[in-house]
Amino acid sequence: MSMPPSPWAPRPGYRRSSALPQTPADSGPLPGVGQRYQVHRDTQGTPPSRATTDPEDGRQQHEQVASLIPPGIPARVGAIIMLTAIVLFSLLTVYFFSGLRDDFGPVVLPSFLLALIPLGGVLVVTMLLAGVFWYVRWEPRPPGVFTVVTLLVAFLWGTSVSTLCSLVVNGWVGRVITEAMGDPNAAGVISAPLVEELTKGLGVLFVFLIWRRTINGTIDGVVYAAFTAAGFAFVENILYFVQGWEYVGTIFVMRGVLSPFAHLTFTACTGVAIGVSSRRRSQYAWAWMAPVGLVGAILLHATWNGFVAVNPGVYLLLQFPFYALCAGLVSWLRWSERRSMRRGLEDYAHAGWFSPAEVQMLTTGAGRRSGRRWAATRGLHASAAMNTFQKGAAELAQLRQQAVDSHDLGELSVKETELLDRVSSARRSFLGAG
Repeated sequence: MSMPPSPWAPRPGYRRSSALPQTPADSGPLPGVGQRYQVHRDTQGTPPSRATTDPEDGRQQHEQVASLIPPGIPARVGAIIMLTAIVLFSLLTVYFFSGLRDDFGPVVLPSFLLALIPLGGVLVVTMLLAGVFWYVRWEPRPPGVFTVVTLLVAFLWGTSVSTLCSLVVNGWVGRVITEAMGDPNAAGVISAPLVEELTKGLGVLFVFLIWRRTINGTIDGVVYAAFTAAGFAFVENILYFVQGWEYVGTIFVMRGVLSPFAHLTFTACTGVAIGVSSRRRSQYAWAWMAPVGLVGAILLHATWNGFVAVNPGVYLLLQFPFYALCAGLVSWLRWSERRSMRRGLEDYAHAGWFSPAEVQMLTTGAGRRSGRRWAATRGLHASAAMNTFQKGAAELAQLRQQAVDSHDLGELSVKETELLDRVSSARRSFLGAG
């Protein structure tokens, strides 16, 4: 039975590869669903594309990379500037801590080691989140060397630039606010959230602008925000432990046990906004979306500091809604990714490249696992082909999203052809195995 005509016009210049199998080698049961494949010559149409978008226009938009760096300067210059700033501020931070060592003596090293505990907890949770979504989520992206390096850059920005700028600015502004309002806690509610969230958010934004492809969605934004916030919180915890060593046990419980994810939650607002902007049609969406996320981060941070200033005992009470907020955010991101993939694959299904049953299998965790189990019963070759099929389909869904967002359609067309060949070849392999 033929599929209805695709409402998406074929991409200009697109030619379907002759390597695409027109009929499956086997009509066995669909893995994980129990239905049968029905993929025929008459249903495999041209891939979906945005008829209203000219590839040349998309190419021009792609070349106009949104950046705070003046136009015409390559991204590597921006990277050099950012890395140079991190190195300089790191040296200044080390110099600052050498002064602490002179003043506080032997408690600096124990404070450093103690601060590693909450840092480790935050990074482990973040890496688990990243691992789950980068390996199992709908957009498979193994964190290779480049990703590790950019995450390290985000972390070091938090430990150096964010920390030192906040120390200097908060110290000066804090004195002004305290003298003006007569309340020493006012600075923690007014200046600290503003300065700290601004400097942390700038780190995430610079990573996005310089290495544009590192953040491609809200989950990526949250992960990079988490690493920046973790670096900032790590150094901040050391300072708190050193300056309050007599009460270090209480401070550690309050900061390292009851609220280790506070900074992560604040900065995640900015990360989500930047992640959302990465999938907007406008290359400059970050210019208005990032400030919106920053305002949310500042308000959340100010609310936290305000309650704690009034009653330090509310740490535990406040942490429950913050954890609930984080859990809700992760659930929403998971749902959003699943919906995005289903929408992208349904576009290809309408053009005949996937059956509805395949879309159902590919867009649920249970279906994907069941598909892999089914393929495993047909041998190693079929199992490898199923993994290729699932990863290729996920990349196609992401590619479809990028096309809708008006990225470089000329570049995406080549990638799309490659992925369609790969997916179809993988389907033929696991159906013919056994």
